[in-house]
Amino acid sequence: MGSDWFRRFGPAPDSDVRLICLPHAGGAAGAFLALARELTPEFDVLSVQYPGRQDRRREPPLADIGLLVDALAGEMAPLADRPHAFFGHSMGALLAYELARELRRRALPGPCHLFLSGRFAPTPQGSDSDRLDTDEKVIAMIRRLGGTVGKVFDDPDVMEMVMPPLRADYRAVGAYTWQPGPPLAVPVTVLVGDQDPVVPVAAAAAWREHTTAGSDLRVLPGGHFYLDQSVPEVAGIVRSALRATAVPGPGWRALLHGESPVGTPGPQ
Repeated sequence: MGSDWFRRFGPAPDSDVRLICLPHAGGAAGAFLALARELTPEFDVLSVQYPGRQDRRREPPLADIGLLVDALAGEMAPLADRPHAFFGHSMGALLAYELARELRRRALPGPCHLFLSGRFAPTPQGSDSDRLDTDEKVIAMIRRLGGTVGKVFDDPDVMEMVMPPLRADYRAVGAYTWQPGPPLAVPVTVLVGDQDPVVPVAAAAAWREHTTAGSDLRVLPGGHFYLDQSVPEVAGIVRSALRATAVPGPGWRALLHGESPVGTPGPQ
């Protein structure tokens, strides 16, 4: 694939539609392994590998949402040869949204669908809840969110490896300020756990204000990491939405050359 930013879990399938997954704060590409296995080979599933973790652990993590978005936007051109969608969880949802906005600013083909999971919609006021400026606050938040990631803090050696990217990611999210602009023209599916301790359902539903193409709210059983126990259900939601909104074929190729045929998803 030729990029440090994307991982594919197996051979590239002969798929008409690509799904690009963006992990949560402190997460790595492997967070979407189970979902990729459910959706492949119907879709070509790629997962983003942020700097500072796993096979990129020697690289300094990027503690700024803008820098992450800019880097990802620069890597998107080879992946825009077919309709593609973004699935972002928690911090990844914020990145997916801002990446779609950045691609629109650059007049590049954007996603045909956004799946925004485990994240409240941005507002002009922002949120102080993400301003975790000490290791103790970060660890307390991770334990509150639950999921298997919280167990790493019981192992000092593992903790030493995971803290640098965790610090950077929470610093990036905490410093994020939403810049007003026109809403996207991209269909959005919002997913949230019904027991998420930091993302109320109403706050997640507010993503509908950021698109003119309609939004669908899906509330699943579980907490912040509901996906760990609901992979088949989430895969079904993704599959159904992409079958309805991704339109591969000649129209998409024409779009890449600056045309916008009626009924074909355009650069967003």
